[in-house]
Order: sequence, then C-alpha cells, then structure tokens
Amino acid sequence: MLLVSQSLIIDSPIFAKIIAMLKRTFKWIWHATLFAGGVGLLGLLLPRLFTSVHAWNRIYSVDSSPSDRIAIIFGAGLKRDGTPTAVLRDRVETGVHLYFQGKVEKLLMSGDNQIAEYNEPEAMRLYAISLGVPEQAVVVDYAGRRTYDTCYRAKQIFGLESAILVTQKFHLPRALFLCNALGLKAAGVEASNRNYLKRSLFFWNVREQFATLTAFMDLFVEKPTPILGQPEPIFTD
Repeated sequence: MLLVSQSLIIDSPIFAKIIAMLKRTFKWIWHATLFAGGVGLLGLLLPRLFTSVHAWNRIYSVDSSPSDRIAIIFGAGLKRDGTPTAVLRDRVETGVHLYFQGKVEKLLMSGDNQIAEYNEPEAMRLYAISLGVPEQAVVVDYAGRRTYDTCYRAKQIFGLESAILVTQKFHLPRALFLCNALGLKAAGVEASNRNYLKRSLFFWNVREQFATLTAFMDLFVEKPTPILGQPEPIFTD
C-alpha cells in the first residue's frame, strides 16, 4: 500500500511541477552565481589592466630613465634584525644607481614607522648612505605606510610636482597611477638587480590585483587623508 502511494505521488502532476520549479530555481541560482562571479572577477582584473596600460610607456631602466630632481623609493618590509629585505634593498640600490648616474639630485625614502621598533625609512636611509650616497642627498618620509600615502604626501607635504618612482615592475603600474592621479607627475624605474623566485613573483602579482582594486577605491570612493602635518618642502628654489 505504501509503495502504491509513493508511486502515485511521484507520478502526480503536482510532484512534476515541484521538480520543474526546483530545477528552474537551481538553474537561476547557478546562472546568478556565474554572473556575480564574472562581475567580481572583471572588477578585480580591470583596475590592474587599466593601470598596466597607463604605465605602458612610463617605465624605464636606470640607463634610459629621464632625469628629475628626486626619486621616491617605496618601502617593502624589514627583516627581523631591522635591515631591509631583498626586495627593499633592490629598490634602494636602484635609487642609488640613479643618483650616481646624475639622474636625480635626492632620494626620498618613504616607508612605515608606526612603531619605534619598525622603521623602514631609517633602514633605507642607512643602506643608501652605506652605498656612498651623501647624507644630505637622502630625505625620509616616516608616514609612507601605503603607496597611496607616499604619493599623497610627496605632493602635499614635500612639495613635489614630479618624481621618478623606484620599485619593482609588479608594483610600478599601481604606484604610477596613484601618483599621477594625485597630481604628482611621475615616471617609473624598475628595480631589477635580483632574480626572484617564480612563486614569489606569483604571490606579489596576485597581491597587486587586490591592492590595485583598493587603490581605485581610495581614489574614487573613500578618498582617505593620510597622516599629514606641516609642509616640509624639499626644494625651496
């Protein structure tokens, strides 16, 4: 009797309608999920594509770099002993090469110094001096916590109108886009004194996808104001 009842339920028009409705519902959910995923992926990839196009003809080697009065060196972390990481040493060394080739007059070391025990700009400054750069040719920005902050402060605090940006190729598109969008005319020089592991490059490029999206949000939506203070113009002439 129970088997007969189940058979009647399964074969009933109402049951068929329920199954058809569930199929339509799951199909709609699947399509909506695919659409949302596609929109999300596009939203993640487009900013990176846009900044890459923007940077296309603005990235140079040390030898082919245009001249400017100053190069901005971006922070990239410290080791446990407080010295620059390999990535950061690469950036500082590239800035030093620019200085000794007469491409720039000064180096602006911009990094994080939120706590006394972590002082990127000072570590960068000391490394540049150890490579032969005169102390008076090195300027430090202790509040360059992010690329956005560095670009913002370079113009608003240090009075710069243009600069050469020194960092790795994976970071240059975002840095160039941010600085130019914030009113600082910038060209980029790639720090490429070392060969990095493929897995490290993969990680940094993936990270840049999200960081570039955040940069667009900062520029066009949130518009945060970094730590400022009194103007400290580097060049007064």
